[in-house]
Amino acid sequence: MKKIFLVFTTLLYLLTSCEDDDFCDDPTTPRLIIEFYDKEDPTTRKQVPIYAWADQKDSIYQLVLTDSILLPLNTQSTSTKYKLSTTNDVETLDLTYTTSDVFISEGCGYIAHFNDFGANLEPIIDPELESWIDRIEVNVTKIENETETHIKVYH
Repeated sequence: MKKIFLVFTTLLYLLTSCEDDDFCDDPTTPRLIIEFYDKEDPTTRKQVPIYAWADQKDSIYQLVLTDSILLPLNTQSTSTKYKLSTTNDVETLDLTYTTSDVFISEGCGYIAHFNDFGANLEPIIDPELESWIDRIEVNVTKIENETETHIKVYH
C-alpha cells in the first residue's frame, strides 16, 4: 500500500509541477518601411527597380521592382546608413534614432523600439551625377510596428 501511495504521489507531483510552454507568437523588432511615390503625383505609389544595402554590408534587395521595402535597423547603434540604387545612381540614406528595449514575454524576450527617428539624404558630391530621389518625408518619429509607412521617398 505504501508503494502504491508513493508511486501515486510521485506521479501527481510530476504532472502538476510542469509549466505550460511559453511560445512566442512572432513579435520581433520592427523593420523600417520605406514606400516609393511618384514625385509628379505624390499620392500615387510608384514602383522602382531597387538595390538596397547597409553601408559596408551585403545587399538586402538586388534589383527588385517594388513600391516598398523593409529594412532592419541596427539595435546596437544610434544610426544606420543605407545605400539605395536604381542601377547607376546611388543615394545614401542616413537614419538616426535612439533605442528602447521592450519586454514582451519569457518566450519572446525583448524587442527594440526606435525613438526620435530621423532620416536625411546625404548630398551627392559628384556634380556629374543626378539624384534619382527628389525628396524624402519621415512619417513617424517612433518605430514600434510594421503596420505603417515610416518613410516616403518621392522619385
